[in-house]
Amino acid sequence: QVQLVESGGGLVQPGGSLRLSCAASGIIRSINTMGWYRQAPGKQRELVATITSSGSTNYGDSVKGRFTMSRDNAKNTGYLEMNNLQPEDTAVYYCKADRVLTARGWSFEVWGQGTLVTVSS
Repeated sequence: QVQLVESGGGLVQPGGSLRLSCAASGIIRSINTMGWYRQAPGKQRELVATITSSGSTNYGDSVKGRFTMSRDNAKNTGYLEMNNLQPEDTAVYYCKADRVLTARGWSFEVWGQGTLVTVSS
C-alpha cells in the first residue's frame, strides 16, 4: 500500500517562503507523475504544479514564476518551493501521485492528507 505524507506547511508572512515535501512510503518501484494541489476555504481544489518522472513540470497560472516543483526519484519524494507567498496562497496543500508501481502492482491515484499553509501578517 502506498501512502503520501506531506510536511513543511505552517504560518508565514506575506512575501515569505516555504518548502513543502511529499514522501511516498511503501515498496515503490516507480512513480509516474507527482503533483501539488490546493484547496482554500469555500473554493474548489486547484492545480498548483505537477512533475513527471523525467522532470517536466507544469504550473497553475496563479503560481507561475513564484513556485518551483522538483522531485528526488531515489527518495520517492516531491518538493514544492514557494516564494513570495501572498494571503491568497492560503490553503490546504495536497500531494498526489499518479500511476505508482509497487511490489503489489499499480496504484493509479494516491492522495496525501494535506498540509496547511497560512500566509498572514
